[in-house]
Amino acid sequence: MNTKHEESPLPDDLRVFLTVVRKGSFAGAAQALDQSPAYVSKRIKILEDTLGTRLLHRTTRRIALTDAGVRAQQWAVRILDNLDDFISDLGQVRKAPRGLLHVCSSFGFGRNYVAPAIAELSGAYPDLEIRLDVFDRVVDIVAEGFDLEIRVGDDLPGQHISRQLVANRRVLCATPEYLQQRGVPMTLDDLAQHDCLVLKERNNPFGVWQLRSGDREENVRVNGRLSSNNGEIVLQWALNHRGVLLRSMWDVQPLLEQGRLVQVLHDYSQSANVWAVYPTRLADSAKLRVCVEFLESRFSRLRAN
Repeated sequence: MNTKHEESPLPDDLRVFLTVVRKGSFAGAAQALDQSPAYVSKRIKILEDTLGTRLLHRTTRRIALTDAGVRAQQWAVRILDNLDDFISDLGQVRKAPRGLLHVCSSFGFGRNYVAPAIAELSGAYPDLEIRLDVFDRVVDIVAEGFDLEIRVGDDLPGQHISRQLVANRRVLCATPEYLQQRGVPMTLDDLAQHDCLVLKERNNPFGVWQLRSGDREENVRVNGRLSSNNGEIVLQWALNHRGVLLRSMWDVQPLLEQGRLVQVLHDYSQSANVWAVYPTRLADSAKLRVCVEFLESRFSRLRAN
């Protein structure tokens, strides 16, 4: 079996063929392509061998298309036009933000911060269609078809690209009424005597607060009668004087300024940096690049002490 007949013609061979037809000679095509006549002849022979048919009648003075050559010319024009459209379309994907962008984040942060930012982004780029899903679990962004995850915390997947959007931290706080009744904790050990409001979020260890003071990190096991997988519920409990809360500064800063909450154990906090996690380079997708850069700019303007 002649395996050449089973191969597909190369786009370059089709372009040489169309140039020969347009110029009416191998010499004219060679000049237009800035190649030698021998190169043009070789590419035409390879194309004919690949297709298993003669495309051109050759004489010393001119060339003429065979019946197969006429059909080949029509197909070559169609194929190369489609290829150019294909390349142009992919180029637009790299240059202009358009099409569907599938984003995911956690419940609380996604609802309170990512969603308003996405709404602004959509208004700025009308050709961009954005879907935002929120979860309280670990997400496999590739397997589940996401372009981008906005993640809080430094537990990042090593197989993907991660870009910090803004620095942030979680702090310990409670209401003045609770602290007046139960006392102010002065050491981490004192937390054992307090009701700690526990948040079960994603794959974080339940009932353990990982706190840092300077270069020292400590894991503190906390007890409390109230726990939830929703941060807004836990914050509401804290505001109802039910215990000590570990919460993002972004969420509690206004409450601290209003005096509704009081920060305790100031030397201790937990990293809660905000990251963009994505499986492909920003340079390869305009819609992804625009979204990440927009979120980085917007979040940097928010207060994150």
